[in-house]
Amino acid sequence: MTHGPVTGLLGGSFNPAHDGHRRISLFAREALALDEVWWLVSPGNPLKPASGMAPLAARLESARKRTRGARIRATAIERELGTRYTADTLRALVQRYPKRRFVWLMGADNLAQFHKWKDWRGIARVMPIAVIARPGYDRGALASPAMAWFRRYRTSVTSLRHPARWSAPALVTLRFDPDTRSATDIRKADPDWARKTLEGHDGHRLSRDAVTHRPICGDAA
Repeated sequence: MTHGPVTGLLGGSFNPAHDGHRRISLFAREALALDEVWWLVSPGNPLKPASGMAPLAARLESARKRTRGARIRATAIERELGTRYTADTLRALVQRYPKRRFVWLMGADNLAQFHKWKDWRGIARVMPIAVIARPGYDRGALASPAMAWFRRYRTSVTSLRHPARWSAPALVTLRFDPDTRSATDIRKADPDWARKTLEGHDGHRLSRDAVTHRPICGDAA
């Protein structure tokens, strides 16, 4: 069978997006021979408080700016799919794009709490997962209940460079020199970042989703 592009999926609030997200994505794309990476800008993360969360339009625009010149596309497709949880989103994406091959990308901090995610074993059965090392979280990730389950499914990076032979569950670990910046630090340094990101936009000026090509209103929550 002929398959379409191999796509890495990096989900998150992107509140705001920053160069750390970009570096992780570019590293994963090269390490796994991905054709591109999609940033799934979440309308609302069930594991994060709503307070302090910038409007979706501002977060998507910050992601769009960070993806310039790279094979990365920022999308709020979860809003169109009507999904809130990762498990539901990934199943919907596989159904919507049957010719694509997907890899779920996440940091070691997420693996440490992965067992708290809705239907996390179901996520693992939908597509391979690549975990990117992050300082301070490796020990917690290795000791997590999810990792205890994943041990039998660990595989090499080389195996994921050949998507025709993929199977799931499959887990690979990627290690590189990480960026220490965080969205939390950026918000503390510039609490007004969301307004600045949308400067020049108003309710009548729309930016477009890089995957669905649908307009995102400048004041979208």
